[in-house]
Amino acid sequence: MSQPLVSPFRYLIASAMLAALLISPALVHADDQTAYEKSVEKGVSFLANQGQADDGTFSSNAGIGVTAICTTAMLEHGRTHLDPSVKKALAAMEKHVKPDGGIYVEGTRHRNYETCLCLLAFTAANKEGQYDKLITNAQNFLKKLQWDEEEGKSEDDPYYGGAGYGGHSRPDMSNTTFLMEALRTSGVGEDDPAIQKALIFINRCQNLESTYNQTEFPRLNPDGGFYYTPAAGGNSQAGETANGGLRSYGSMTYAGLKSMIYAGVDKDDQRVKAAVSWLGKHYSTKENPGMGATGLYYYYQTVAKALDAYGEDTFVAEGGAKHNWRDEFTKELVGRQQENGSWVNTEATRWMEGDPNLVTGYSLLALSFINKDKK
Repeated sequence: MSQPLVSPFRYLIASAMLAALLISPALVHADDQTAYEKSVEKGVSFLANQGQADDGTFSSNAGIGVTAICTTAMLEHGRTHLDPSVKKALAAMEKHVKPDGGIYVEGTRHRNYETCLCLLAFTAANKEGQYDKLITNAQNFLKKLQWDEEEGKSEDDPYYGGAGYGGHSRPDMSNTTFLMEALRTSGVGEDDPAIQKALIFINRCQNLESTYNQTEFPRLNPDGGFYYTPAAGGNSQAGETANGGLRSYGSMTYAGLKSMIYAGVDKDDQRVKAAVSWLGKHYSTKENPGMGATGLYYYYQTVAKALDAYGEDTFVAEGGAKHNWRDEFTKELVGRQQENGSWVNTEATRWMEGDPNLVTGYSLLALSFINKDKK
């Protein structure tokens, strides 16, 4: 009896399935690399050709911070201080260098925030030592803004070691982690008193009761994550638990992890383990855990910096699920890019995330830390 003939349709399906199985992983990786490179090129081009004003600034209505973020993003992706767009932006920031060493717009309430961001930009541009003095002066200015004995605060005060937006504003995690990042990136060592003082404040922003944190909040919500501030009665942007505890959320927990590593805290330390455990329970490329779409792109750049500093290419989530976080977050960001090369938070505009300049800067910074080996 003759064998039945295989239908052409079935043959085509079988051939397609076999071809799919035989596709080289190297080709898939090459496609991902191409998508990443095109995304970066489009993003940088948007900033230089559409986002930048004639005076070199980006979104100057919000001060000088967005200009600094966008400038650092371009520098991190291969443009130098001699590039016309970068050169104009650096010149625009230099106009705001103050005699006290700070770099901020006159009258701003965000002196710490703006100086930190500008310090990061000038450090990235400082390939020939041309900004050495500016960098040193900015470092000293930031240290003076920090809450410590000079402001009449002792080590047991919840304000101690933290930084706020400027002046005598309440310290918070976001400003403190920017201060630590700016100081460490610009050459200040992890053992510097300013870094270790900041760590004292960071410890008190964690929902972990320990010898480092004896505030009232951890026992009310002992989940190991981080919130916004323990100062002035405490606050979490994610709200409170039913018993008055401060809810942990993604961007601040990654900021806490990053800050602890910047201060030299070991991976085996209970504080780091608790933060990583919380993040493993709430691992997400789609949302800022605890905040949803709010602050999403701030979250992305914080994730990238934190996990790069943590130093593990595979992130193990709760239950043992292993994530190649670099690939996963790259794909998520590339997929969220607009046709014109920008990024913008279309779901939640709080904290200026409706501004494509700021959000494109955040996204490019995130991609630069996620893909350090590709630059």
